[in-house]
Amino acid sequence: MAFTIEFLVYGRNALFTDPYSKTGGEKSTTLIPTYEAMKGIVESIYWKPSIRWHIESIRVMKSIRTESKGVLPHVFTGGKMLSLYTYLHDVAYQVRATLSPNESRPDLKDDYNMVKHHQMALRSLKKGGRRDIFLGVRECQAYVEPCAFGEGVGEYDSAGTIGFGLMVHGLNYPNYRSNILEVRFWKPEMLNGIIEFPKPSECTYIRRVRQMNVKQGARFQSVNDALDNLILEGGLD
Repeated sequence: MAFTIEFLVYGRNALFTDPYSKTGGEKSTTLIPTYEAMKGIVESIYWKPSIRWHIESIRVMKSIRTESKGVLPHVFTGGKMLSLYTYLHDVAYQVRATLSPNESRPDLKDDYNMVKHHQMALRSLKKGGRRDIFLGVRECQAYVEPCAFGEGVGEYDSAGTIGFGLMVHGLNYPNYRSNILEVRFWKPEMLNGIIEFPKPSECTYIRRVRQMNVKQGARFQSVNDALDNLILEGGLD
């Protein structure tokens, strides 16, 4: 059984920072969202350390447009510095994500109740998410709501295949199997507005960044306890 959620995320601006544009202190967005950015959005809707989200696909609903803004970033050594940031303007994406157990945390196997996690995720989605939603960076506030993936008219429904070259897919964080931080790359293609994401294990372009230690969490509430508290608070509707 696939534990899937489908939702629409939209906002006035988005900035999925292209790492190649950061060398001069300025930022420029990629034309489409990265896997890691979409994963961050769905984890803001609902997340527990015992689960893992996989972004299956996104559908680009609006025309890809960019706009530049002058920004005064913080300069901790004093003075002022004007930077030019390039954002995506007026964006909306339909997203399909699948839930699975986090097998890199075998110590939490007692919390691998995917049915309850799925129900909690659906309820959180109806409420607009558990944490603030943003598109790439904190200043790009966004909103989420349930939808049926594929419904409605999209800007690129008959656009054919569009390639975007080499892009960052996401990060492989240290876990119980490895203490290495890695960055994944891939070559995305959009077919009639839909982008299918490969799983992180299927990415072939991987670059090692550095060695890191696994960060352990000390406070954890099981999904059974969370659901019981939700029932007591009357938050099931």
